[in-house]
Amino acid sequence: MNWSWLLPETASTFGPELDRMYYIILVITGVVFVATELLLVYFLWKYRHREGRRADPVHGNVKAEIVWTAVPFLIVLSIAFASRDSWDRIKNPANTPSDAWEVRVVASQFEWNATYAGSDGTLDTADDFTVRNRLFVPVDRAVKVQLRSEDVIHSFFLPQMRVKQDVVPGMAISVWFQPTETGDFTIGCAELCGLGHTRMKGTLTVQSAAEHQSWLAEQQVAAQSP
Repeated sequence: MNWSWLLPETASTFGPELDRMYYIILVITGVVFVATELLLVYFLWKYRHREGRRADPVHGNVKAEIVWTAVPFLIVLSIAFASRDSWDRIKNPANTPSDAWEVRVVASQFEWNATYAGSDGTLDTADDFTVRNRLFVPVDRAVKVQLRSEDVIHSFFLPQMRVKQDVVPGMAISVWFQPTETGDFTIGCAELCGLGHTRMKGTLTVQSAAEHQSWLAEQQVAAQSP
């Protein structure tokens, strides 16, 4: 069954496994929802008002309460164990690939500012340059994004890359992903951050290795020009 219409097409290496987990959770919650609603309709019919019938008080059922507590607990625990390895690999900074290309993104109301290393290849040096609301990265290479916020909490959201991370003032947070397709993709803010929240959009441009190197060289020359 093709359920791709539920999510934007993935364009990162860990997208498929996250989607798979999402669909598993969707099926579980869908089955529980349908079963609950069917039981609700059944009980409405079975215990409907009838003339001459007197209601009997019910003080609970210990066995039923144990079952409907234990079953959800076991399901949630199973999901946690099934997703543990993926979560650790994706979210644990220690597991970011050592050869990842680095860029810093600073959020403010209401824009994203991406700072790139200059010709020396190192951030926080004099030849760094910044581009507003545009993030350029190479395809088929791990990308490490250093996240900062100037003001309120924002949420760095790359739907096609399956990346979503809160950006908190005063905290240095990093995420990584590896794009698998070239093209332009949306950068959004998934946290209500003020009146301009809906306008806080940027563009992630995934380029081939040659295009990316050429773009970096052009920007570095422009940044050094008087």
